[in-house]
Amino acid sequence: MNVAVKKLDKLFQDSDKEFQTEMNVIIETHHRNLVRLHGYCSEEQHRVLVYELMSNGTLASFLFAPLKPSWSRRVQIAIGIARGLVYLHEECCTQIIHCDIKPQNILLDDDYNARISDFGLAKLLLINQSHTKTGIRGTKGYVAPDWFRSAPITAKVDAYSFGVLLLEIIFCRKNVEGDNVSEEKRILTDWAYDCYKATKLDLLLENEGEAIDDMSRVEKFVMIAIWCTQEDPSIRPTMKRVLLMLEEIVEVAIPPSPYLYGSFG
Repeated sequence: MNVAVKKLDKLFQDSDKEFQTEMNVIIETHHRNLVRLHGYCSEEQHRVLVYELMSNGTLASFLFAPLKPSWSRRVQIAIGIARGLVYLHEECCTQIIHCDIKPQNILLDDDYNARISDFGLAKLLLINQSHTKTGIRGTKGYVAPDWFRSAPITAKVDAYSFGVLLLEIIFCRKNVEGDNVSEEKRILTDWAYDCYKATKLDLLLENEGEAIDDMSRVEKFVMIAIWCTQEDPSIRPTMKRVLLMLEEIVEVAIPPSPYLYGSFG
């Protein structure tokens, strides 16, 4: 059996008992859109996770390569990630908040199915909990504003990160670009919202024929991403509703501005 081994930085003050409890729950998860965690080791300052090995690497490498993946494959990857998050949030015996959804933590199997990995920052919500209080977790650019407001943390933080990731999947662009692009294009969430409002999403697609031919779905996916990246977590949909919108089972309503205090633009 081929495995991947990940060494964790011990950034958080979780007790070894709490870490072991979290890992023991995650080991019991089984879903086609999750990477199997085979085991873990925790000794003093060292924590190691042992995963099944995925043959096609990370979603980041796939999305941001010089040659864009097909639009149809990107659609299926987005839906697969949403299914995996619905499982973690609603179908496990203990609700799991991943806390670090980003393209580097999505792996691709032999058939390019999306598999959520890296549960090193995950938090559990027990049956009698609706939220948790914990130190800031996640990666800059994907972290929900909730973390910075001393607000209770719910599964809606994963919905926010998914919204950022969904825009990256739609447009094959990193959420935060360097100084080599103009300022209005530097933050993808802001630029995508501005283009959506101006009905100019084609500017982000850069003449990608397959996606442009499916512009109604592109626009729906962008609207879903805007719903997910609302600064007010009470307005964000659950991942279950996000999945129903992605699968076109429920309608996507016109989203409000995602910013609590108006657009930054």
